Amino acid sequence: MLMCQPAWAEKRVALVLGNSAYQNVAQLPNPVNDGAIIAAKLREAGFDVVDSRHDLPAAETRRALRDFADRSRDADIAVVYYAGHGMEVDGTNYLIPVDAKLERDTDVYDEAFSLDRVLLAIEPAKRLRLVILDACRDNPFSKSMKRTLASRAIGQGLAKIEPSSPNMLIAYSAKAGSTAADGDGKNSPFTVALSKYLRSPGLTCAGRSDSCATTC
Repeated sequence: MLMCQPAWAEKRVALVLGNSAYQNVAQLPNPVNDGAIIAAKLREAGFDVVDSRHDLPAAETRRALRDFADRSRDADIAVVYYAGHGMEVDGTNYLIPVDAKLERDTDVYDEAFSLDRVLLAIEPAKRLRLVILDACRDNPFSKSMKRTLASRAIGQGLAKIEPSSPNMLIAYSAKAGSTAADGDGKNSPFTVALSKYLRSPGLTCAGRSDSCATTC
């Protein structure tokens, strides 16, 4: 569905975000490399626009999502790929920009971006809206942040989210509540597999802990 339609028949746009150079916790080795390989594969697949960014602070992430929402308005297919730190708080998934400090659990609402905010950026696309999250790593922020409310849940990995639209897909690098490894190479195992099969039609990757969490 993503890759095999004639280029003249539809407009396809993508936003690729890779965050490695975190300023307040240890840097991640792979996300920038992961973003680069996925951006290249999308360009090879004939996407009209592939906006590839890396190591964005919060303000620039906000602008990138706003600008991508504008590009999605006349697109048939919109894709957002994110590699970097992510976390789940009270059942909501958040993507973490490189300048986040997250000294307390409530800081996530101001310093990070909920998955809902990302979904808004692809919402205008007419035929297919896809978010791919390679963000299920062990999260160093959750170990050091101060808890302001004992009942506020901070989960391992990301929470399972059911898309609200039949034309929306959300893919994870690990099943809900679990973490995915960075691997020993310059790319994560998930992105290596994704880049290999991204252009293959008719594949599904549901129900396995080492694969994405929805049909994609």
